[in-house]
Amino acid sequence: MRLGKVVGRVTLQASYHTLVGGRFMIVEVQDRFSLSGKPRKTSEYVVVYDQLGAGDGDTIAFSESREACMPFYPEKIVPLDAYNSAILDAAKIEHEIERSNA
Repeated sequence: MRLGKVVGRVTLQASYHTLVGGRFMIVEVQDRFSLSGKPRKTSEYVVVYDQLGAGDGDTIAFSESREACMPFYPEKIVPLDAYNSAILDAAKIEHEIERSNA
C-alpha cells in the first residue's frame, strides 16, 4: 500500500459493467519527503479507482496489482491495477538519525 494525493479525475464514456458507481482519479504518489513537509523527490502519478468519494486534495492510501482487485473478489471480476483503500485524515513522518558512539 502506498500514499498519494488526489490531483484530478479521469472521465470515461463507457465503463466496465462491474465498475459502475465508482470513478477514476489521478493521484500524485507521495514519498517520505513530501509526507514530512519537504519537496517531493518522485514525479510518479497513478490512476486509481475510487468508491469511497475522495476529492481533489485528499490524501489516500491505495493498493496496487492483485491486491487492488481483492475488495471485489469473488463476486465480481474487475480490471483494476490500483484501488483507493482509505481516505486519510493525516500522515506524519519524522526523520530521526540515531548515532552511535562506537
